[in-house]
Amino acid sequence: MLTEAPVFDAYVMVDWSAESRPKTGADSIWIIVLESGKPERLENPATRDAAIILLADILSDLAARGLHVLAGFDFALGLPRGSHKALGLKNWRDLWRRLMPLVDDRADNGNSRFAAAAHLNQSLGDVPGPFWGCPASAAGPHLTTTKGDFKGLPERRLAEQRLPATKSVWQLFYNGNVGGQSLTGMARLEQLRRHPWLADITRVWPFETGLKAVAKNSDWRILMAEVYPSLLPAKVAPGQVKDQAQVIALARHFAHLDQDGRLAALFGGDDRLSPEERLIIETEEGWILGATDPQKIDIHDWIKDPDEIYRRSFATIAGEADLDSLPADLRDIAIRIVHACGMTDIVADLAFSAGAGTAGTQALAKGAPILVDAEMVSHGIIRRRLPKANTVICTLNDPAVPATAKALGTTRSAMAVDLWLPHLDGAVIAIGNAPTALFRLLELIEQGAPRPALVLGFAVGFVGAAESKEALIQSGLPFIALRGRRGGSAMAAAAVNALAGGLA
Repeated sequence: MLTEAPVFDAYVMVDWSAESRPKTGADSIWIIVLESGKPERLENPATRDAAIILLADILSDLAARGLHVLAGFDFALGLPRGSHKALGLKNWRDLWRRLMPLVDDRADNGNSRFAAAAHLNQSLGDVPGPFWGCPASAAGPHLTTTKGDFKGLPERRLAEQRLPATKSVWQLFYNGNVGGQSLTGMARLEQLRRHPWLADITRVWPFETGLKAVAKNSDWRILMAEVYPSLLPAKVAPGQVKDQAQVIALARHFAHLDQDGRLAALFGGDDRLSPEERLIIETEEGWILGATDPQKIDIHDWIKDPDEIYRRSFATIAGEADLDSLPADLRDIAIRIVHACGMTDIVADLAFSAGAGTAGTQALAKGAPILVDAEMVSHGIIRRRLPKANTVICTLNDPAVPATAKALGTTRSAMAVDLWLPHLDGAVIAIGNAPTALFRLLELIEQGAPRPALVLGFAVGFVGAAESKEALIQSGLPFIALRGRRGGSAMAAAAVNALAGGLA
């Protein structure tokens, strides 16, 4: 279901933290404010106390200007079904009200989340659980470092069952835990929603709105919702931390969906939820905005026509990759390389000398041999495409290579390159595996060996791959290379196939 206009005018996303001391940077609180027509505002308060004061200012300012705001928080807004009744509570409101005084969260970030969890565990029975996980110093008869008894309660909420990577709200400690964030978060949100500037204009989804599509409403200005930053892939730029990148990506994602008219429907949850599950979500558990069941794949419904597979693949690449940034003689090569690895973003990392594509095509048309560093590259080259039945040479498994390499203290891949000397002049070289092979080739050229017509640099790995390709780029040889660690035999072979026959 699409809406004609955006539901929200601003998007405030919060990556929370249960840290026990003031902290900024990684594993701390990040807040982004995204408002149409204004620069993004990014905040990194050192404490939860500072964050709530800041959020009250931000949200009240946006509301005072008549804006509708989506405020997303990355912690659970409720507990698994049955928890409220077991704790003697009526609903989510009672839970938040109980947590606000129970979780002593001080201005210096010191907090009593472990003691609060132990207290809740005790009220559910004498044995530890369902909350679990804490430092040894916080362990006791009602809270332990390991999983305890869930006391008949589900380990995961319905939303978390749709997102297997999520952690249980019962887990308070260790990597990826959300329990500590949720206890401190719900307590602080109760404080925030009671703020005199916000109390009358704030609603909590889905508890106060129902699990249904939302629209602009004079009844509220601020809509609080649970979000999950890892729902989206986020590229961490240099100088950023993961939490920072994720909160930015999430805000931009929801803003984009809203502009396209696709956000409102997400507030309706998963279409396959039963009426009973919807009631549990609306009164107890809450829901993660955007969480759905994975679509079941029909194993009988797949494309069988190879020509159609290629057509769709190349059309997808043309639509997603920035091919216009490349010269005409490299576009088919780039498409083949992307097709071999499935990563359209590699186009930005392709480096090449002027006329490289044409040089390689002409060399093959004249019958130039193809020298490769690995059998996998050789096997990936489609022989019927080669215009002159060009010879493909891989010397890695030559019987003389292992012993000579050992005697000289080098790798087999580097030693094998020495056996290329009789074939180097005017050859097309495809390196899709070993950085040492590329380094050795450049050494031989520097020493006066014949120059190849083209070098395809797709060495891959964590040691020497990026450096060997940069050395190729600086060498003055005709080249096509993929900067960075990425590469591989499939890409190198794909480049040869494109030089030999384009996309035909």
